[in-house]
Amino acid sequence: MCVRFFPLMSFIALSMVTMFSCTPETQSVYEAELTKVIGDKTRFILPDSDDFASIPQTSANPLTADKVALGKLLFHEPMFSNVAKTQESNYTYTCSTCHVADAGFRPGRQQGIADGAYGFGVKGESRAKVPTYKESDLDAQGARPLATLNTAYVTNSMWNGSFGSEGVNIGTEDVWGKYDPTTALNALKAGALESQNIAGLSTHRMFYSKELITKAGYKAMFDAAFPNWSEEDKYSNKGASFAISAYLRTLLTNEAPFQKWLKGNSEAMTEQEKQGASIFFGKAGCVTCHYEKNLGSMNFAALGVKDHYEMGGLNTSESDRRNLGRGGFTGKDEDMYKFRTPQLYNLGDSGPYFHGGSKNSLEEVVRYFNTGVVENSRVPKTQIAEFIKPIGLSEEEIQALTTFLQNGLRDPNLKRYVPSSVLSRMCFPNNDLTSKIDMDCF
Repeated sequence: MCVRFFPLMSFIALSMVTMFSCTPETQSVYEAELTKVIGDKTRFILPDSDDFASIPQTSANPLTADKVALGKLLFHEPMFSNVAKTQESNYTYTCSTCHVADAGFRPGRQQGIADGAYGFGVKGESRAKVPTYKESDLDAQGARPLATLNTAYVTNSMWNGSFGSEGVNIGTEDVWGKYDPTTALNALKAGALESQNIAGLSTHRMFYSKELITKAGYKAMFDAAFPNWSEEDKYSNKGASFAISAYLRTLLTNEAPFQKWLKGNSEAMTEQEKQGASIFFGKAGCVTCHYEKNLGSMNFAALGVKDHYEMGGLNTSESDRRNLGRGGFTGKDEDMYKFRTPQLYNLGDSGPYFHGGSKNSLEEVVRYFNTGVVENSRVPKTQIAEFIKPIGLSEEEIQALTTFLQNGLRDPNLKRYVPSSVLSRMCFPNNDLTSKIDMDCF
């Protein structure tokens, strides 16, 4: 019996040694491959959120701690959602209604709805239309809202890049305000976020004045943030926009595993995540479009995906100009149906994906690019990006790439960007009764 037992144990021991001895070799393959395909790691490292000197910003709105602190509160403050369609909906929503931290600073549902909706759920997934509102009265976005993460690296915001006087909008002055009156604000030359948020506060039915700011307890913070501004500009939607924009520029996903790996921690990502990252920067060619520090870019491309109205979006339709992407802003034929390349961090916190929300998971997104078969027949074939063609990823590679996008690019600590309370002491992201019950906030 001993003769049989020891060879068996020896075989098991040898198998275990062989199994564990393969691990370092496997690790070195993925580590080496990723290091090789990514090249200079520093080009993708995001700065610390309080390293203001290293964060991109506009000279019209330099970052200061006072501005960021004010913007952080205003972004989550219901007090200024005070020009809703109905009296009952006043003070019930915030910027964070459609940009929920737990949902990766996006809505936890298909479409963001501010005024005209109620309820929250866990990540905002249970928000629903107020029955007394007509669909045309809803403050609902006509495309899947983009995350407000890493927007410091966005020179021209929105899916069509319509806001911002610099970057790709140099030379487009003749269409500022032509198709969308709010883009006339580009003439302020204050930065994409600043211009967009001035327009956004009005669009989302929010209003700031000295009287309201004082009543809400924010006057001292506005004074500290804008000591040299005139009262007319300071205590207004413009001042609020500049503070919120400063805060948004600090929303950086610098604690994601990939960021830690870039900074030298080789154990920050799993082997599957490293494999997926090497596919992202190598075989799949994702980095061709996602090449900025936020893994997005100002590249516009027609992917041939479905539009928001097809996926159940409210207050939108086939004739919605936003379906035209960049072409809806410039009016140029060559820009039609082309949308900006979004940043990729924390996308796994909430679906769906693409401007129309036509894919419910990141794996579906990966498979869409891998097969290269378009789904929107209204987009002319001549407009479809050349890279929309079969990539040839294996099932293992699909799973690895998905895991990298889902986990390797996920900053687990976004709550650090959320205040514990706001000066009004109201509930947020939402302040309607149903949301309060959902959030256990009273």
